[in-house]
Amino acid sequence: MQLPAPTARRGRDFVARHGETVFNAARRLQGDAPHTPLTRAGFAQAEEMGRALRAELGARPALTLYASPTGRALQTLAVIAEHLELDWHAARTDERLVEIGMGSWGGRYYADVIAEVGEVILPGGLLKCAPDGERYAGIAARVGGWLADTAADDGDRLVVMHGISSRVLRGVATGAPVDACGAPVLPGHPQGTVTMLERGVERVVHLGTGHAPA
Repeated sequence: MQLPAPTARRGRDFVARHGETVFNAARRLQGDAPHTPLTRAGFAQAEEMGRALRAELGARPALTLYASPTGRALQTLAVIAEHLELDWHAARTDERLVEIGMGSWGGRYYADVIAEVGEVILPGGLLKCAPDGERYAGIAARVGGWLADTAADDGDRLVVMHGISSRVLRGVATGAPVDACGAPVLPGHPQGTVTMLERGVERVVHLGTGHAPA
């Protein structure tokens, strides 16, 4: 696939992977399920991200808040926003930031799907696409569209999203080469991780303590 060159923004993007959820703890394929609440470990990871960003940015930073519209992303953002003394209600959501769609595999236990089709976590930690699920090129198109549509945003942003879709967004934003999956991807990080993207370069701000990579 051919993607447009990443657009340099006038600001930094802090990309956060949400905290652990009840699906993660139960080892279920979560995909784009809209409402899977955080566990106590997930809330603790959100607290860690909030403290790390407070140390990085201080109180009440000039920071535009974005999130996937899923409950787990918004719960994570609520905790981080409290640490930063920012208004969670000012956050913007966008469907293009959701997780990979897993089709009929969504919500099922990893073990049950593996028993039917073999391993679903590929080398490098990406998820195998379900027969009726979303393809990586489609993820790249939607997150790339979001990046392009918001490229004129001024200042810094916090974007709370998901394990797989954030790998693709980070890949698109940094101009990473297209992987065998069909999209540019960067390495996966545990839940509760925050990285910073600035002019096509990524830096880890806080490495989470959750599961990795999917």
